[in-house]
This record gives sequence, C-alpha cells and structure tokens, in this order.
Amino acid sequence: MDKVLARGSGSMSAAARSRPRTAVVSMMAGAAMIAATVAVATSASAGTTLGASAAEKGRYFGTAVAANKLSDATYVGILNREFNMVTPENEMKWDATEPSQGQFNYTNADRIVSHAQANGMRVRGHALAWHSQQPGWAQNLSGTALRQAMVNHITQAATHYQGKIYAWDVVNEAFADSGGGRRDSNLQRTGNDWIEVAFRTARAADPAAKLCYNDYNTDNWTWEKTQAVYNMVKDFKARGVPIDCVGLQSHFNSGSPYPSNYRTTLQNFAALGVDVQITELDIEGSGSTQATTYGNVVRDCLAVSRCTGITVWGIRDTDSWRASGTPLLFDGSGNKKPAYTAVLDALNAGGTTPPPTTPTTPPPTSNPPTTPPPSGNGCTASLTTNQWQGGFVTTVRVTAGATALNGWAVGLTLPGGASLTNTWNAQPSGTSGALTFRNVAYNGQVGAGGSTEFGFQGTGTAPSGAPTCTAG
Repeated sequence: MDKVLARGSGSMSAAARSRPRTAVVSMMAGAAMIAATVAVATSASAGTTLGASAAEKGRYFGTAVAANKLSDATYVGILNREFNMVTPENEMKWDATEPSQGQFNYTNADRIVSHAQANGMRVRGHALAWHSQQPGWAQNLSGTALRQAMVNHITQAATHYQGKIYAWDVVNEAFADSGGGRRDSNLQRTGNDWIEVAFRTARAADPAAKLCYNDYNTDNWTWEKTQAVYNMVKDFKARGVPIDCVGLQSHFNSGSPYPSNYRTTLQNFAALGVDVQITELDIEGSGSTQATTYGNVVRDCLAVSRCTGITVWGIRDTDSWRASGTPLLFDGSGNKKPAYTAVLDALNAGGTTPPPTTPTTPPPTSNPPTTPPPSGNGCTASLTTNQWQGGFVTTVRVTAGATALNGWAVGLTLPGGASLTNTWNAQPSGTSGALTFRNVAYNGQVGAGGSTEFGFQGTGTAPSGAPTCTAG
C-alpha cells in the first residue's frame, strides 16, 4: 500500500492521497501479514487488548510499523500494548535493503525486528519481489539480468532473516486490476514463471517461514482479479509450488467498499489448503458506520478457521497513508475510537467454524498444466527450466504410469561447470555431474497417472537432456 511513501517517511503526499482508490491501491505494497502468530505481547492480558484477544482465538492481530516512529512514546506504547505481529512498512522492500546492487543494508529493518522480538511479537516480512519500490539499478535491468538479480535479492534477504520471520510476502501485487491477467511489469517480462521462481527461491532460503502471495482488490469473490489470483494459487497447490498463504490487503472506502461476499472469498481461498490473512486493513470513515464495518471484517475472519490473522496498516489515523480518511483504530492523539471497541468486542465474542471443503461458488478456472501419463508401468520425468546468465531454476515433473508409485528416483546430468545450490521436494545424490534425485517422505506415493514435482536451483548451465525415472 505504501508504494508512494518515501522510505521511512510514514506519510503520503496530499496529491497522492486524493487519487481515486483504483489508482491509489496500485501503489500499495502488500503488507500481507501472514497468519498464525499466537504469541501474546508480555504486557497484554487476555480479553483486554487486540493481540491478547486474537491469541485466545488462535490468531494474531498486527500492525504496520515504521522504524522512524519507534522514538515516539505514544506510538510505541500502543504498539507494545495492543499488537502481537508487526509488518515493516517500507524497511524490508527492495529499494531499502539493496540500494546498490549486491550491497545490502538492513539497519532499519533490523531495528523493527529487534523491537518485535524484545516485546514478544512476530514479524511478517514485506516484500521480497514487487514491481514497485525497486532500486534504480533494478529498474534499469531487464530479462535474464533482472531475473538473476531478483533471485539473488530474495536469497540474500530471506537468508539474512532466516528463523526470525514468521511469514514472507514473497510476491506483491502481480495481477492487473481488470481482465484477469498478470500486471505488465519488468518482472513479468522476464517470463511468466517469475512468481513461481520467487516462491521456490524463498523456500530454499528460509524453509521454515510461511510463504504468501499478497494483493489488493481481491476482496470481492466475483471480481476477475480475485478469480485470477485464486486460479494461480490452485495451480500452484496442484503442482507442488511452495505457497502457504494468501494476503488480502482490504483497503476499504466509499469507492471500494467492504463486499457482502467477503467471507465467501476467505472461505474459498482457505478451501485450497492455504492460510488467508487480512494484511493491510484500513477502513475510511468514522463513528458507528466505520465501527460496524471493522466488526464485520473481524467476524468474517473468525468464521473461517484458516483466516489466521489481521493486520491494520498503521496505528493512529495520523500514521496512515490515508490520514485524511481517518481509517484506523486510534485517533491522532492515540485515543481508542469506536472502531477499536467494535474490533475488541468481535474478537472476544467470536468463534470459529471450519472452512468448506469446496468453494461456495465454483470459480471460472482452467485446469493446471498436466503431462500425459505413460501407458505402461513405471514413471516418466520432464524438465522445465528458467536460465539466466550464470544460473538457473529447473522444475521436474514426475508422472506415474498405469501403476501407482511407492517411491521414485530421477536421474540427470548437469553440464560441466554447473553446480546445485538449492533443492526442494527431493534429495539429490550430490551437487554436480551425474545426479540422482530421490523422493522425500511426503511425495513418494503417487497415484496411477498422477504426478508430483520437485525442483532445484544452480549456477552455470541448466541440464537439457531427457531425465530418467525409476519407480520404487
């Protein structure tokens, strides 16, 4: 949401704030706060603060934090008392953490992480790959050079924070506002697989963190953009691409109001087997109308068992990128608003119901790509590769024949000078030359005609020959 924010400024120009919603939200960084933090800040008592009440329901309640406001006593007092998850507003974005290519600066982001850890809060990392707030040097790259830079940035940033981040917004705002297609961006022009590559790279760099896709204008189930994101997540889950959660930014105002089918949207994403989080919530307005909408959003989340948390995008109205719309839970002096009371009451009264096993409204969807199974027993394997100068990512699809697999092994040879750096969903026999990749515990059993995937990243030239596949 904060594409237009100067890094660390915590505010938006009046001209930017006055833009229509459809223009403004395209600049928003998806602070997708990924779910499931149940840690309670040490000062919180159950039922009396947002974080503590959410934790009683197995969820978190978080906020976006700006490093330059950690010296504001009122701001920090509310932060420490009320919230158990934080998302850096701008401090973990590409322009902030890698201002010059290969030169990383984590000072401000580290400050937020340290504050969170000292106060019993978890951290959502925001965001590893985004078309906006790129450093100038990245904006000037394209093709394989940009792809390689993206992979390196994700690897370095996620590795730096390995074990400290509950969830990463791996990719932010990659879909167009209309038409159901991808956003035209320099990252998209590196190849349609760039989102998949970003998720696989993040998994390799920080295996324990949850990996999320985050976007705006995905709240209404009937919208083309919502359906496009849904279909991508469905495809990723079918093909074994590592995705754990979906973030709905949920910036609501008169031009983009809270939709009556919001709960349906949450339920249908959850039914795909991913967590859903409300990641950048703010609701313009005041008084009882604003309070009612905030309460409805919280009740919708509590009604879906895999809606694991809510993050509001700022603490006081004056901290908001949409300050003129007074969209947050505390006024400029730090006083609790009616919206705060509505949220706390909803958290304390709410329960949980399981998500549906199938979408409430079947979405228009296309089947994920498949590889025809062989006619006989055994298995086959096929490669898809993204190659750039100096490196590559390869995905291998293993397909069972007429008999189910109870284990498999894939053989291939890396060209001279090539070497593995990361592997996921398989165990390799080495790092160079002739290699055998064997299944891991959770993907060895494949039904007749079914398939599973694994992948690896490396330096040098990717393998190109047909791999072998052995059952058993």
